[in-house]
Amino acid sequence: MEKIWLEKSYPSDVPFEIDADKYPSLVAMFHKYSTKYADKTAFINMGVGITYQELATQATAFAAYLQQDLGLQKGDKFAIMVPNCLQYPIALFGALLAGLTVVNVNPLYTARELEHQLKDSNAKAMLIIENFASTLEKVIDKTPVERVIMTSLGDRLGFVKGAIVNSVVKYVKKMVPAFHLPNTIRFNKAVSEGMNLNLSAVELCGDDLAFLQYTGGTTGPSKGAMLTHRNMVANLQQAKAAISPLLKEGEELIVTALPLYHIFALTANCLTFFTLGGSNLLITNPRDMPNFVKELSKYPFTAITGVNTLFNGLLNTQGFNELDFSHLKMSLGGGMAVQRPVAERWQNITGTRLLEGYGLTECAPLVTLSPYNLTAYDGSIGIPASSTDIKIMLEDGNEAPLGESGEMWVKGPQVMRGYYNCPEATDEVLKEGWLATGDIAFMDEKGFFTIVDRKKDMIIVSGFNVYPNEIEEVAVMHEDVLEAAAIGVPHDVSGEMVKLFVVAKNETLDEATLIKHCRENLTNYKVPKIVEFRKELPKTNVGKILRRELR
Repeated sequence: MEKIWLEKSYPSDVPFEIDADKYPSLVAMFHKYSTKYADKTAFINMGVGITYQELATQATAFAAYLQQDLGLQKGDKFAIMVPNCLQYPIALFGALLAGLTVVNVNPLYTARELEHQLKDSNAKAMLIIENFASTLEKVIDKTPVERVIMTSLGDRLGFVKGAIVNSVVKYVKKMVPAFHLPNTIRFNKAVSEGMNLNLSAVELCGDDLAFLQYTGGTTGPSKGAMLTHRNMVANLQQAKAAISPLLKEGEELIVTALPLYHIFALTANCLTFFTLGGSNLLITNPRDMPNFVKELSKYPFTAITGVNTLFNGLLNTQGFNELDFSHLKMSLGGGMAVQRPVAERWQNITGTRLLEGYGLTECAPLVTLSPYNLTAYDGSIGIPASSTDIKIMLEDGNEAPLGESGEMWVKGPQVMRGYYNCPEATDEVLKEGWLATGDIAFMDEKGFFTIVDRKKDMIIVSGFNVYPNEIEEVAVMHEDVLEAAAIGVPHDVSGEMVKLFVVAKNETLDEATLIKHCRENLTNYKVPKIVEFRKELPKTNVGKILRRELR
């Protein structure tokens, strides 16, 4: 497919190509910018800031502890299971400095989900926030995790403020269920002990694994996308090329409400703005919209990322439209389709156009983005990032003519190496350097792409991927369920929600009982909101359930 977007739609100050090898690794990048912006504030959480220099000092100490005390070696897997707080960037960069591969874990995972990810990734050690330690306690003996570092929400907020926050979380809000995990070490102690240890520099190159970033599959359990240092460096350069004409180095403050364990916020906020000398305002609990808005009122924020649900939630929260948006230069939506009414209302209230991007975990994640100079929402996912090629493939194996829909295939330096220990699943999606996305799209005469459907059965709830197989597997674990099929149905707030079709073994099973069972085994956003009981489910001649007919 001809790259017509380069001639017709690329802004003149956005390069066609980026240098994917500008830094040999994320560690080299970290050293450069933590030195360049030493005195700038890198991250802020609950009113407490940490400079680039302080971050570098603490991350290096944490790295030394992981390496010298825990004995972790280059390539070992280190899991991080914390929400947005100052501990996250310290642990993230510390693990990378020690040459480890980071495994990001959703803190809200159930025991079943957590066990799978820790076993599959072969994580040797992990950092976990104590609020969810009771979940780890249930499965740790079945996982390869040998050492656990424990933290509390207020641990890096200073002695007085930290003690107050931790006390409120534990004793007032009662958000820390009882747990028993012997041989853990406290995060603050690990950092302070690391200050007295020497970090042995680790030789890293672009092919070394930086992240095992877990994503669902169309079949079976979630899989770890192998993202190398080169994949990540390339995607940072691509993101930076697309947005930097809007921004000034060393002067930006980005609102980070999406969780950093999610690839979108990890790349777009944490890493990209690090290379811009920006500050990340970490929002620990964005679901508490009134407090979120209150926090926003304290800072002259210049950029914000989010999913449609988040933007819609803010627009409908009292006080949001009274905030000062005079500094806001960039609003970036991804993870799920941004709805036109939300985008238009956002532009009316904030004065900034809601740029829409498209990405996949398998692409670190940025693939396309609306050009920064687009004046209004247009319903497309924009144009390919620098050094990115896209083609639209028909089912007969030929490329689609201009304007015709087909499966979107992506090629570029950001495309993952493959799925960890899943050669068959890798072969299904990687074809001679091209990644088959499973999304149906078309390209217009200016090189803009629009998603029209999904080839695979994935459901997207508030920007999070939900895979029907996993829902169905949990449903049939219930003794009264014979068969189950999950689909996505439209929802005004979250984009889609999960609907479950069930053939029951007996008529005593009801919706409430089944939803309760699902809630015990699935993170909240995956739990079916509607259950429909049927005598039978539509199937192919070989007995495969036809989800598309149910849709």
